[in-house]
Amino acid sequence: MNPADLSASLLTIVHSVVSRRETSPESAPAPAVTIGDVALERPRNRDHGDWASNVAMKIAKRVGANPRELAAEIAGELAALDGVASVDVAGPGFINITLDAAAAGAVAKKIVDSGARYGENDSLAGQTINLEFVSANPTGPLHIGHTRWAALGDSLARVLKAAGATLVSEFYINDAGNQMDNFGASILAAAKGEPTPENGYPGEYVTELSVRVLELVPNLLELPADEALALARETGYQLQLGEIKQSLARFNVHFDVWFSERELHAIDEATGRSGIDGAIDRLRAQGHVYDSDDAVWVKTTDFGDDKDRVIRRGNGIFTYFAADAAYYLSKGDRGFAHKIYLLGADHHGYVHRLKALAGAAGDDPDKDIEVLIGQLVSINGAKLSKRAGNIIELDDLQSWLGTDALRYSLGRYPADSPLTLDPEILQKRTNDNPVFYVQYAHARTHSVARNAADSGVTREVFDAALLTHETESILLGTLAEFPRIVRQAAELREPHRVARYAEELAGSYHRWYDNCRVTPLGEEEVTDVHRTRLWLNDATGQVLRNALALLGVSAPERM
Repeated sequence: MNPADLSASLLTIVHSVVSRRETSPESAPAPAVTIGDVALERPRNRDHGDWASNVAMKIAKRVGANPRELAAEIAGELAALDGVASVDVAGPGFINITLDAAAAGAVAKKIVDSGARYGENDSLAGQTINLEFVSANPTGPLHIGHTRWAALGDSLARVLKAAGATLVSEFYINDAGNQMDNFGASILAAAKGEPTPENGYPGEYVTELSVRVLELVPNLLELPADEALALARETGYQLQLGEIKQSLARFNVHFDVWFSERELHAIDEATGRSGIDGAIDRLRAQGHVYDSDDAVWVKTTDFGDDKDRVIRRGNGIFTYFAADAAYYLSKGDRGFAHKIYLLGADHHGYVHRLKALAGAAGDDPDKDIEVLIGQLVSINGAKLSKRAGNIIELDDLQSWLGTDALRYSLGRYPADSPLTLDPEILQKRTNDNPVFYVQYAHARTHSVARNAADSGVTREVFDAALLTHETESILLGTLAEFPRIVRQAAELREPHRVARYAEELAGSYHRWYDNCRVTPLGEEEVTDVHRTRLWLNDATGQVLRNALALLGVSAPERM
């Protein structure tokens, strides 16, 4: 019996108990009790059973009952369920449930049979989500801040998909405006051997780009100034964007869509208007656009913004907010009812602005848009990039610490917590290093399986009732928790829960390994206990693999 089945049975029992407590036909109907009310937890003290519920205390006031008496009534029916060994009521109304060995152990076979799909659920089924993250300007290499947003965003995308959401991960390319002109001018100046222009981009990477641009456009310096600038800008942009894509691919980060800001500025030949023009028209039709002081404004204060926002200046130039508005509307046009933005620590001011924009577009700012702010990260001893000069590059960090160590370490902390990583720990091959600890547990499951095969232990028999050792009960309970962890990580937008769970599972497995043998000793015969334990070993390996996959981290078979 897995936690989902037990929760469903508990909910049925609670509904029955609540229904019986309606004293007369004239009494008001009892408030609805949902699956959220009967959530199960693992007791900290294993003497208190396999699972615990505080449902009686949650709903006692709603149904006008004493919580302990209500718990006792629920416990009486729970105890009659197949697979439940005992049920106790503790304290003011906690319900502690102990499963029999066969019911608890059945999860091992389910995991092996489910394979990579174990942990997936449908809690977000029907939701269409656009998740935007990183979205770095294509004018330079990715830096340490982008590294954190890349790791968190990609892991979040994986857990949202595992929870059943229809999701697109998206990189918004800021490839329009003065910054691109300054970028092109910097490359052209480097190609000429001239100093970096005012407001330009310094760094060896610009010099390197200029060399590559000249290889692709050998006659660049012979062209008229405007043509040379345009070619330097466009060629350098494509080269730098290519580097960004390669860096993210090496970091095991995938984007479904690379959305160019230029699309929003492009003029439709049929209408003579751009996507931004259309966005202003649509916002005006909603009643939230007005003209003042020769400018066009969006009345974002109607939705909690601290001031109204200019969308087009008096000189006819669109503001950044105009592109933001058109981009937001394009997401809805592409079928995404829910939009998640993962922004850096310097973008706190965007939260109210984007939510106000959602309201002005006719959406619900509290429901249809989320803005998650990631805090700063630092790594002791990290050196500034030799190429870029004033940043710590993703590529340098990856070469130094490795993809797995970086992704796991960045993924195991909440996005809103400032973070300093210790490279000495991340490079250790000891249990002090969390990613090594988890990966080693996975490799050990494969080592055990190889040894089992050499000893003639197979999975031809599975008898869950034989998994009776205390460490087996703990390991099985931890394995059964994985679907709930994935669901919570998705619903709360907290992929770090998967990393912390993986460490707990690794600890439970190591303790089981120290106490229970899968292969027989000496001349001992292979028994059904060995065969059944092999199922438990392989189930643990599968869940560790699934958890690491959600974090974008490899699961080595040997270490």
